[in-house]
Amino acid sequence: MAATTPSTQPKPVRHSQRGLVIWHGMRIREFRKLLNIGAELHWSQTHKIIPTLFMTAHNSFWNMVEMARFAKKIEQTEIQPPIFVLGHWRSGTTLLHNLMTLDERYTYPNMYQCIFPHHFLTTEKVMSKLTGWLIPKIRPMDNMKTGWDLPQEDEFALLNMTTYSPYRNLAFQGHRERYAGYFDLKNIPEQERQAWKEALILFMKKLTIRNPKPIILKSPSHTYRIEILHEMFPDAKFVYIHRHPYDILRSTLHMRSTMFETNALCKVNLDRHEELIYQAFEECVQTYEADKKLIPEGNLHEVKFEDLEKDILGNMQNIYNNLSLPDFSEVQPKIEAYVAGIKEYKKNVFPTDPALADVVNNRMKFALEKYGYDPVK
Repeated sequence: MAATTPSTQPKPVRHSQRGLVIWHGMRIREFRKLLNIGAELHWSQTHKIIPTLFMTAHNSFWNMVEMARFAKKIEQTEIQPPIFVLGHWRSGTTLLHNLMTLDERYTYPNMYQCIFPHHFLTTEKVMSKLTGWLIPKIRPMDNMKTGWDLPQEDEFALLNMTTYSPYRNLAFQGHRERYAGYFDLKNIPEQERQAWKEALILFMKKLTIRNPKPIILKSPSHTYRIEILHEMFPDAKFVYIHRHPYDILRSTLHMRSTMFETNALCKVNLDRHEELIYQAFEECVQTYEADKKLIPEGNLHEVKFEDLEKDILGNMQNIYNNLSLPDFSEVQPKIEAYVAGIKEYKKNVFPTDPALADVVNNRMKFALEKYGYDPVK
């Protein structure tokens, strides 16, 4: 891997989300909470702010309708032991989630449900059809396919239901102290921790009402949260995917600037952009490695992205075997068809950055050694 291009100050890259921003799933209550603790708005983002204000009223109304219709059923619903897909952002969690959710013996949260967790039981059937044009065909950060009905990370739902998520950083750009505690949730106030747990349970109960099967959830933030997830779901199973730290960090730098640009309601602030990503990566790996011992034997499988990419079928079969999941042969034809369908997928390509290579070879040496990766040359 030859070093050819020096590190440069990141610049926000504009991508079209066709008007959709992450805040469109909040109620008035949650959006007001963000404003009360200092979320910044700027006139240059008026084209995002005005629709967001409209959507908070929309979501508040339909949430009242939904709870009037489903409160009793939600209370009576039992959640089956879930599967959590773990891994740092850009480590291959989306690919792995997409593969695992091909199995119709399981269910998963889709994009509509994650963006509109307050009322999807009531509105999804009609509104997802009417608003499908709002969704870009590919994700702006990595060219992966998107759509209302495709698997999505539940972190968006938790953000919109509680604000207690590291994705708060999109509202507090440049203020890590206002979102850092929501990675692992270990040191936040007990009231917030309890509210987060109740929100996850509520969201999962609603998913179960929609489709009464075990849920496969994917959120990179959950990689920090084995402690609380095991406390809540002692029989849960976990799949952890890791990738060469250089590839993760290089891609995360691109993703973060894209997300900040497309979802900002304030002036885009990329101060300390690289350092904050390095810090989050270190904490992610260290927290996961410290807490994975809490998971009972037989309930955790680890996979290397590079191995998965080379042999998807073989590695998926290993996941099923090692976690004692149902008969793999039932889902094998769907996985084979999926693999055939992604042969034309093109990854973003970036030249090797010597400054980033130096960070990986030195500061992230612990991760190279832990997961058996060679230094960047």
